[in-house]
Order: sequence, then C-alpha cells, then structure tokens
Amino acid sequence: MTPSFYDEGALVAVMTTQPLDRALDYKAPEGGCHLGAFVEVPLGPRKVLGVVWGPGKGDYDYNKIRAVLRVLDAAPMRDEMRAFLEKSAAYTLTPMPAMLRLATRAPGLGDPPSMRKVYRRGLSEPDRMTDARRRVLDFLNEYGDLSFTLKELAELSGVTSSVIKGLVKQGAVAEEDSPRDLPFPPMDPARPGKELTEDQAKAARHIATAVQSGTYGTTLLRGVTGSGKTEVYLEAVAACLSAGRQALVLLPEIALTAEFLKRVEERFGARPAEWHSGATMTERRRIWRMVGQGNAQLVIGARSALFLPYQNLGLIVVDEEHDTSYKQEDGVLYNARDMAVLRASLLGAQVVLASATPSLESWANAESGKYTRLDLEARFGPAVMPTMQTIDMRAEKLPSNRWVSEELKRAVEARLAAGEQAMLFLNRRGYAPITLCRACGHQVGCDQCDARMVEHRFLKRLMCHQCGETKPMPTVCPSCGAEDRMAPVGPGVERLGEEAVELFPEARVAVLSSDMYGSARALKAEIEQIAEGGADVIIGTQLVAKGHNFPNLTLVGVIDSDLGLQGSDLRAAERTFQLMRQVAGRAGRAEKPGTALLQTYQPEHPVIRAILAGDEEGFWRAEAAQREAAGVPPYGRMAGIIFSGPDVAQVFDAANALARNAGALTRVGAQVFGPAPAPIARIRGRHRVRLLVKAGKGVALQGAIAQWIGQLRLKGDLRLAVDIDPQSFY
Repeated sequence: MTPSFYDEGALVAVMTTQPLDRALDYKAPEGGCHLGAFVEVPLGPRKVLGVVWGPGKGDYDYNKIRAVLRVLDAAPMRDEMRAFLEKSAAYTLTPMPAMLRLATRAPGLGDPPSMRKVYRRGLSEPDRMTDARRRVLDFLNEYGDLSFTLKELAELSGVTSSVIKGLVKQGAVAEEDSPRDLPFPPMDPARPGKELTEDQAKAARHIATAVQSGTYGTTLLRGVTGSGKTEVYLEAVAACLSAGRQALVLLPEIALTAEFLKRVEERFGARPAEWHSGATMTERRRIWRMVGQGNAQLVIGARSALFLPYQNLGLIVVDEEHDTSYKQEDGVLYNARDMAVLRASLLGAQVVLASATPSLESWANAESGKYTRLDLEARFGPAVMPTMQTIDMRAEKLPSNRWVSEELKRAVEARLAAGEQAMLFLNRRGYAPITLCRACGHQVGCDQCDARMVEHRFLKRLMCHQCGETKPMPTVCPSCGAEDRMAPVGPGVERLGEEAVELFPEARVAVLSSDMYGSARALKAEIEQIAEGGADVIIGTQLVAKGHNFPNLTLVGVIDSDLGLQGSDLRAAERTFQLMRQVAGRAGRAEKPGTALLQTYQPEHPVIRAILAGDEEGFWRAEAAQREAAGVPPYGRMAGIIFSGPDVAQVFDAANALARNAGALTRVGAQVFGPAPAPIARIRGRHRVRLLVKAGKGVALQGAIAQWIGQLRLKGDLRLAVDIDPQSFY
C-alpha cells in the first residue's frame, strides 16, 4: 500500500508539468511531505512545479538524486483527483504532464498568504480627463465592485502604472490592502426557491434524493426550452450544499453567466465562484485555493472548472450538455461532458446533464438504462412553445444583396408594430465569408492557413477564423492588381445587421456576436440591456441560441436553415436539429406566444420536417438507426489521428508509414481510413493530414492505438495529435 507520508530523505516520485514521459525521483525535503503534496523541484537549472505521485523507483544512484526544494502552501492533491487525471490521460491518450497542467492553471500557487494592494473605482473624478485615464475609469466602471492588482489593471486598461497612481492621488481610484485569498461567502441552501410546477417538483425531488444518497449516478434532464430546467437543478444544488458537499455547474458560454449568476444569488443569498477565461489571474488563484480548502461551495464555470481541486464534490451539472464547446479542440483533446461523468464516478457524486435537445450519445445512454431520464414537457408559467413554419426560398425573388424574404420582413414589421422584439439568426460571424476580386475571381485567403478570410467591417479588417490572423481590407486585388474590384460575397451577421437597418429604419438594431465586444463583461452587459428592451431587432449567431431569456421576443427568423446540412460531418443532421430547436426556443418565453420562421431551400428535407413537427423522439430514433447501421458513434468507436508539420511531403510520408503498419489495430478488428488532407489542410503554416480509425463499440481502442503509434519516431517539427471520440473533422 502506498504510504500517505514520506519522511525526510525518502525517495518520492514527482510528476511535473514539464513535457517528460514519466515521474522523476527526488528526496523528500526537511520535515517530509505528504502524498499529493504540491512541491517545487529542481529540473536542470530551473525550478518547476510538481506533485508527489507516490514512492520513488530507486533505480538511480541515491547520492545523485536531488531533494525537493519546498512544499507549497496548498492542500495536497486528493487520491481521487490523481486517479481522475490518470484515467483521463489514459482515455484521451494524453501525456500526464499535459493533464497535470490542466489541474494547476492558477498563478502564484507557491506564494504564501499575505496582504496585497488592490485597486477599485474611487468616489471622486479626476481634475482633468485624458484618454489613458478614461480607459482606466471606463474599465473599472464596467467591472463594478471587482478589484485588481496594479499590474492587472494597467495591462487590462492598456496604460502604465503611473496613470493609475495619479488617479489614486485624486481619489478616482481607491487603493486598498486586501488579503490574497478570501473565502467565498457561505451559500444558504435553506432559502426558499421559486415555486415549482408539479413536473419540476417531481424531477427536483428525484435528483435531490440521488444527491443525498452519496452515490454515483447520471441523470439526463430533458426539458423543452423555457421549461425551467435551471430551477430544477438549482434544487439539486441546494440538496448538495445541505449535505455539506461542493457543487459545480458547467456552462458552455461565458456570456450566459450574467443572468445565471443573478438567479444563483437570489436562490442562495451569495455569489458563487466564477471560473472561466474572463476571470483575472488573481481571482483564479483565489478560486483554486478556496476550492481546495472547501471554502468555495459552488463553482460556476467553463469546461476547465472540471479540473479544480474540489475537497468534497457531490454534484456536477452540465448545462446545455449537447453544446460542442464542451469539447476542447486543441492541446488536451477532451470532452468535458464525458469527463464530468468519469470524475463523478470516482467521487460517488451525481451528474445532471441538462438540455432541450440532448446529444445522441446521452439520448442513447438513457435509452439503454445507463442514465436516468427525466422529462419536462411544458414551458414554465403561461409560456407556450412557439409555432414553427418554413419559408420556401425557391419561391422568393430576392435581389442578390438581400437575404431577408418578404414574408419574414412582413412578420418582423408586425411584431415591431405590436411593440415586441424580433430576432434574425445567421450562424456566420463577420460581414461576409468571402472577399472576391470581380476582375479575376481571386478569393482572399489566409497566408498561414488553408482558409478564406472573413471580412469584419466592424473591425475594418479581414480575419482568419482558424488562426486569428488579420490584415487590412484590400483595395487592390493581391492576385491581378485590379483596383476597386474587391467585393464581399455572402452574408455574415454584420451584413445582415446593415440590411436590417435598411429594412426597418425606425427600429433599434443590435448585432450580437462574440467578436464585436472587447470583453466578456461588455457582451454580458449588452445581452442584459437587450433583455430589458434595449433593442427591437436582434441579429445573432449561435451565441444567442444558448440559454438567453428575452421576455419580449416573440419572433425568430432563421436566415439560412440549410447551412448546417451541408458537408460530410456525421453529426450534421443532429447539430442542425439542435440549433434550430434551440434558436426557435428563444421566442415566446413569457406571456406572449412566439413564432419561428425558417428560411430554407429544402423544406422537404427530413431534418427540416422533423423540426417543424416537433417530433424529437422520432428524429432521435431515425438518427440512431442510421448511426447504428453504419457502426458509428454512439454505436461504434472512432478516433482521429492528425499529423502536422511545415513540410507537406514529410507529413504525408509519416502518415503513410503509420497507415501501412496498422497491425495493432487490425488485430482488434479496427479499420484505418486515409491518410487524406484534413478539410482545413493548413493552419498557422502547418500542413495537416488525417487518419480516421473506426472500431466496434466494445473494442479497447486506446490500448491498440497506443501500441500502434508507439512504433513511430517523429522527426524534426512533425507533430501527432490523437482525438478520441472526435466531435469535428476539420
């Protein structure tokens, strides 16, 4: 049995966050150390972070082994967390150091508790205003009561520290001493929540009973949009907190948190910890430490919140569980929904997967009895589901620069006349997806990627949505040199916004797209303003499909319902169905009934017909039957193998060599397809080639793949990534 404490001088294995293939032996420091202790160790000339993973191997001269430099002032990593990281690494075929980095993504973990200077908005105004001072004050006004270190405030405002110090002297910015890591205020699970319907109360009791049992289980909470799923799982959170355990709620989008945090604060009387990319480094450190000490009872976060060091996690809620943003597509390739189930199974915790349109994987697990399924069939209160109709675009005679049909235009005008809101939905960011030369036909592409650049007129730039590269809008064709012949082709939300302003000149038009706001908080503020009636016509991408509640919105018009039906993605039909149902569900969420109009050139397509009929079970059964017949997920297993490098010939040579030696896979009955250029064959200057592995559902695929790729020795700048259960095939 592995000891839990190692005396001074004992050999310990330390897993570091550095790209090594194993744990390294060190001597325990003066005073010894616990199993799971966070430590600082020497590695060459550097000092690096690591975790005591167990006893050392002792296969090296003891006298030459170096000692642990110090034990950090942090709660040791728990046994279940180490097991979770090991199992996650084994499932995703990720090296352990990369997995450990996910679990230590907070700065200053080794710093001792101390006081620090923090800065927030003061009560006075400066005697004179400069651009730099205005940036600081606008930033602090936007963030409300939050405080920042001097370095954070200077960097986030884009000013020097002397600007902030000058504002402190004038009282416009307040400088205060604050403890580094304060506990989060206690939540009160006994506070009364909203009155539930009979269906909601029944579902809430079922999940609360499961949470109080202290055992593992997963529940699929399927409820139509607006049915009150949030109130149901907040009762499960209350049961978890009452039992003295911590809870985690995962959300797919930072912009969703503003309204949700208000509801949590109303329910429990305090704000929870909020973990996502928009949190400051100071706040991330505080959350990481307080979660480990049990001083943060509830965490609301993005997918990476799953890797925080919870002391006693009893419930994980994955809201909008079908959302593709739960799959991380770079670095460590993992699906937070699946990893949530794994972590809960190791903890004896409950998982709630909430969605109006579940993923086929979760639907199939519920069908087979692996998950419990609870359904909420009616909208909360007086709200009813919207009526859904198609507009056959084949019968419309629109000019080439128009995308809103006459029928949709009339419907929007009727809603505006009634004092209601309308939404026009198009799942394309930017102004136009292609910029084309009318003289020679050249399409402006990214210099680093095999992708067309998207015009963002709001930014006055072309942008690559693969690597983020931008360039100025060209006035001269880079191919033929023709002047003033460059033209945008196709619509994005910015262009649709222009059209809406022309069609509805009296209306207030708001375009909601993540790349049009400087910060997550600015986007949240805009969404709140729209929900309170600050716009008449809302133009949005899939961002608006995710859980937002606009009480006065009664019409949703989908500009291109066929967009997701194109391509060879095996989940194309499923994702189109989910997105259209989710978007339509934004309409009529209060007392006024709603309507959804879908512009389509394929009104007879089975997916469009299923959306109109509202026959979700029929759609899932038909989709499941097709997938099962083809032996693809969730009724088979798949893995993507992606080679990349600057030399396309070298990339193909390596992929072909691997494909020719696939004995480890054929022995378990797996098939290998490819190699072939990836659909996006070059990103950031690196050529990309894919192999696809397909196997039966019961095949131990990871072991076979590990053996298969283990024979390969990558040379030079060649890289290989393994994507178990791929969600996209770009």
